[in-house]
Amino acid sequence: MTSSNNSEPRVTEDAWQRSQAGRLARIVAVHAGLGTPSTSSMLAERLTVATRQALEEGSRLASVKTHGLRPLAVDIAGASIGGALSPALEEVVADLRDADGVILVSPVLQASYSGLFKSFIDVLPEGTLKGAPVLLGATGGTARHSLVTETALRPLVAHLGALAAPSAVFAASEDFGAAWEDTSSQTHRAEALANRIERAGKQLAQLVGQTSRQAPVDALSDFKPMGQLLSPGTGKGEQQG
Repeated sequence: MTSSNNSEPRVTEDAWQRSQAGRLARIVAVHAGLGTPSTSSMLAERLTVATRQALEEGSRLASVKTHGLRPLAVDIAGASIGGALSPALEEVVADLRDADGVILVSPVLQASYSGLFKSFIDVLPEGTLKGAPVLLGATGGTARHSLVTETALRPLVAHLGALAAPSAVFAASEDFGAAWEDTSSQTHRAEALANRIERAGKQLAQLVGQTSRQAPVDALSDFKPMGQLLSPGTGKGEQQG
C-alpha cells in the first residue's frame, strides 16, 4: 500500500540557491597607491570595510583580499610590452575574475588615473572584469580633482564591461587629515567622507546580491539516474507500505 501525506507542502530548492547558501562573497580590492601607507591604500581599506559591513547587515559573510600595484610595477611593465603575465599578476587576474565584487582605487595624476593603474588595466586579459560589480575610488591633493571618478574611471570600467556602483568616492589629502584634527570644520569633513564611504559600500553590497557573477552552478546537479530513484530506501522502497 502506498501512503502519502498531502497536507504538508513539498519544499523545493534549486541548484543555484544551494550553491550560494553560506558561501562567502569574495571582495577584491586593487589600488595603485605609491606610498606605504598611501591615501589610496587607506581609501581601499575603508571601502572594503564598508562593503563587508553592508554585506553582513544583509546576513552575507565576505572574504576580502587587497592587492597593491606598486610591488607589481616591474611585472606590469614587462607585460605591457608583450611579456607574459608573471605568477604574481596571474594571481591578481584570477582573484578579479572570481570576485563577486571589485574595488578599484587610483591616485589622481595629471587630472586622470595614474599611469601604473592604467598600465595594469591594459594588461588584464579580455573579460577579466566583465559583469563584475565595481566600486570606484580616487585620491588626490585637493577636491579640484574629484570629477576624475566620473570623467576617467567610470568610462574605463564601462568599456571593460564591469558594472560600476552609482556612487564613487573621491578623497583629498585633507579628508584623511581631518580625522586627526579637533575643529568643527575638520570634524564635518571627516564625517562627510565616512558617509560617502558607507553609502558606496552599501551600493556595492547591493550589486553583489543582484548580479549573477556567482559560483558556477552545474545545470544537472538536481539530476538523479532512474536506477538511483528506484533503489531501496530512495525511491521505490520509500513508497512501499
